[in-house]
Amino acid sequence: MRAARLGVLVVSTLAWTGTALAPAATAAPATAEEQRLDRAVPQEILRLSGFGDAAPALARALRHAGSARAAEQAVTRHGARLWRRAVDRAQGRGPADALSRDDDRPLYWARLGMTRALRAWTPDFPLGDTTRERLLARLERASRGHDEIRYPGAARRILVTGFDPFTLDRDTRISNPSGAAALALDGTLVRTSRGPARIETAMFPVRWRDFSGGMVERALRPHLPRVDMFTTVSQGRVGRFDVERTNGAWRGGFGDNENLSRTETIPVASPSTQPQWTTTTLPYARITAAPTGRFPVRDNTSVTEIPAGATEPVVRPDGPTPGSTARAGGGGDYLSNEIAYRATLLRDRLGLTTLPGGHLHTPVLQFGPGNTDPATGTVTDPAFVQNRLDIVGQIRAVLTLAAGT
Repeated sequence: MRAARLGVLVVSTLAWTGTALAPAATAAPATAEEQRLDRAVPQEILRLSGFGDAAPALARALRHAGSARAAEQAVTRHGARLWRRAVDRAQGRGPADALSRDDDRPLYWARLGMTRALRAWTPDFPLGDTTRERLLARLERASRGHDEIRYPGAARRILVTGFDPFTLDRDTRISNPSGAAALALDGTLVRTSRGPARIETAMFPVRWRDFSGGMVERALRPHLPRVDMFTTVSQGRVGRFDVERTNGAWRGGFGDNENLSRTETIPVASPSTQPQWTTTTLPYARITAAPTGRFPVRDNTSVTEIPAGATEPVVRPDGPTPGSTARAGGGGDYLSNEIAYRATLLRDRLGLTTLPGGHLHTPVLQFGPGNTDPATGTVTDPAFVQNRLDIVGQIRAVLTLAAGT
């Protein structure tokens, strides 16, 4: 028995180091999300921003990787480089290009180019599906800032999350202001009424499978006990911000960026103790009362529930009733609601019930009046740029106000 186990160990070790014990790896198919890269709009965004070189650079590094371990080092290095490059660009460092610096879309499309290159990679050594998935996960974390969350110095600590663009089959030109804010604010200092505060950020995909796999908890768990406030941010409704008072434990089935749907209770660890609702601990009254920018900020208390003893969902404008089953939080039943639910549930399970944290929905980022047709419109225009700058600036003001409470 010991010899058999040793043989398995030797084979596993040799496979990891690249010794050819099996046929060379075959490519994995591109995802529905990656296939959008071939459209004209993503190619134009990559060309205008100069980020079209990221995927070829990773592909070259992978061709020189003689083992899965070397490949892991390559994807980590190139992923982190892409994140830092996008942050530097958003904050006015690095070379200028033909898009507004606050644009989040170059990061999104360049990352997809890199993940597609990694799926297409066929090394000379065996590379199983599990190992390739591990490399993809490593690339995702590194290129989303999950490895870069650090708080040097004595400033107060704020953690903020943003999202990728989504609904790209409706309009491939779409940008997400929460992602733009994550890039613009990462590593910056704001001056609150309680002293300086450092903002660190991370980006998340619009994909059900990553949330089911625990990406949110893995990214946030090491940091929540050490921060003074956290805010998950996503794009919400037209013309206004919303501080979402209540988050629900339900997925409503809307298709994600891979065109996949989930309709179920949000899957979390220890489901037997999973609450139907979690609540914000952000200072919503102060946030909504203060002038923070161009857009009104609303305290959103509405939810959709199945009342205790009932079978049909109803809308409750003033929050859930005792014993009810969630069907939508204030932020809906999509991944905006889910990241808020997961983050606040993690807060509570870590015993951090007084830590200020919750979800902020931004206004929908809109193109200018003459640029609304996805089929004929341009990838940017002055109104689009100004709208995004105004939303990002107001997010900064809301965070500064909230962190001073």
